[in-house]
Amino acid sequence: MNKPFKIIIAGGKTGGHLFPGIAVAQALERLHDNVDVLFVGTNAPFEVQTLEKYGYAHKSIISKPIKGSSIFRKAFSIGILLVSLIQAMMIMKRIKPDFVLGVGGFSSFAVVLAAWCMGIPTAIQEQNAIPGLTNRLLSRFAKTIFTSFKETKGLVGNKKVKYVGNPVRQTDSVESATSLTSNNFNPDKITLLVTGGSQGAASINKAFMDALAMMKNTDRFNIIHQTGINDESAIQQQYDDLNIKATVKAFFHNMPQLLKMADLAITRAGAGTVFELCIMGLPAILVPFPHAADDHQTFNAMALENHDAAVMIKDNELTGQTLEKTIQGLVGDKSRLERMAKMLKRIAIANADENIASCILKTKEIKV
Repeated sequence: MNKPFKIIIAGGKTGGHLFPGIAVAQALERLHDNVDVLFVGTNAPFEVQTLEKYGYAHKSIISKPIKGSSIFRKAFSIGILLVSLIQAMMIMKRIKPDFVLGVGGFSSFAVVLAAWCMGIPTAIQEQNAIPGLTNRLLSRFAKTIFTSFKETKGLVGNKKVKYVGNPVRQTDSVESATSLTSNNFNPDKITLLVTGGSQGAASINKAFMDALAMMKNTDRFNIIHQTGINDESAIQQQYDDLNIKATVKAFFHNMPQLLKMADLAITRAGAGTVFELCIMGLPAILVPFPHAADDHQTFNAMALENHDAAVMIKDNELTGQTLEKTIQGLVGDKSRLERMAKMLKRIAIANADENIASCILKTKEIKV
């Protein structure tokens, strides 16, 4: 058997960072018969539980962003950073990885920096049209920068950049879709997928339920609604009050399957979501998270809307009436939905995960 290729994938906490890392790990396992993957990130329940479901080993380190205006708070943050750097170095010495990939989130900073200090090959993967603070800092140290958008702000012309698209998880059996068929799911109906991302979105949940209350023809829809953990019971009760059958869960682990089943999505505009929509050719109403760093979700959404591949509604303009009108306009115009689907697939880069995995494996001269 070949000597195992050891890789640490650093970062996570949210699905937007974690799922691209999982996609790369899956691609590495397809391309090489002996890969040892370790995820290093936070102890956030979502991160820990998701990686457990996918069967990946995980270590957590202390990580907090440097913030605060007072000297004391800055000194405290720097102290935390030094602790996380030492923790990362200890993991490196024990694991002896061949490569370290940072996928964003502040926990990736110390890990990638530690690898750079120890002479271990590194790369970072930037999912968004505007890089986050962590990746802006790490771009000075990482040998390679994988980008999802062709023109990523601040990185245009950077010789380290490889434009590969955003890695998307493979459809898997982590969670089956049997619950859908048992909930009056009819494949001949129009399927709406509503999700605010891994954390949920109260504004989308409220606006969508208000929109349903205005509709007279809700029986023509299958509805799949990911609410986030805080709103699941309240949203389910609203469906019961409206006498509407829907599949409602705080979080779905089989999102690629659900995207394939859907005809229209109402969702946030994180990079992972945007590129999954592109791969699947699924038209969407995008509601960017207004508090995302540097408003990067608005730029992600605009990248699709400018090609008539999606419709964007700003969060502060999102109401039940606006959403109801937009949904009815799209589902009533089949030719527009078809045009949007075709444009999405033109934008997509289907093999981003394997492109990244191939580049990583080549650092050890492994043929793929």
